[in-house]
Amino acid sequence: EYMFMQNAFIVAVLIALVCPLIGIFLVLRRYSMIGDALAHASLAGVAVGLLVHANPVMSAFAVTSFFGLLIEMLRNKFKRYAELILVIILSFSVGIAITIISSGAVRANVESFLFGSMLTVTNDDVISVIILSAVTVATFLFPQLVMLTFDEDAAKIAGVKSRMINYIFSVLVAATISVSIRVVGILVISSLIALPVATSLQLHRGFRSTMLYAVFFSLFDVIAGLILSFEAGTAPGGLTAVISVIVLLAVIAVMQMRRIIDGRRREVR
Repeated sequence: EYMFMQNAFIVAVLIALVCPLIGIFLVLRRYSMIGDALAHASLAGVAVGLLVHANPVMSAFAVTSFFGLLIEMLRNKFKRYAELILVIILSFSVGIAITIISSGAVRANVESFLFGSMLTVTNDDVISVIILSAVTVATFLFPQLVMLTFDEDAAKIAGVKSRMINYIFSVLVAATISVSIRVVGILVISSLIALPVATSLQLHRGFRSTMLYAVFFSLFDVIAGLILSFEAGTAPGGLTAVISVIVLLAVIAVMQMRRIIDGRRREVR
């Protein structure tokens, strides 16, 4: 019956749909840490937005998109030392955020962006997430992205414009992170991108099935985290991350038990 809870629920469900769709491509391309680096970069965007009295989510999207494109540009320069790019971006963006926040120029409380909050989700946030979800789902209809994920060199030979698609994908990642920080929070958004995908990979299914299972696990993690955080009076981001890890460990344990049981059945035969 609470309007803020309704908005939070709508945004949470849409985020739970979009994050694993983005995450499966990041994980399969071994770029999962890019999500963490851009999540921290969004803190700089929030700080800049609060400093200039702009919409923090929009400023986070602008700054995170810039850093996402910068990562893609530097990735071609540091092919053998790709992890250095993330260290550079993370250090630079966090440095900007800490400088602005600690200077006292920002009067607003940034805790809701760090940990997530159900109370801060507005109708504008709901509209932004709906638009993002539609654009993201439409983007995955293009087979070129799947080709780049599994074999980037072969995709280039086949004539796929890999650089342009990678730039577009970087902006999508930035947009996903920016609209997710309201509910999930900057500190744990990367877990929602990677952990449901990691859980679904334990099932050893095909690409399409893995994607669907990742969405299922993500929905469960987010909705359970939202409901429990409402009952406990805590930030939803932390509980969502904890539940994601618990679900991952539970699936690993179940799959291990199944392998042991199947092995014993073969021995009996």
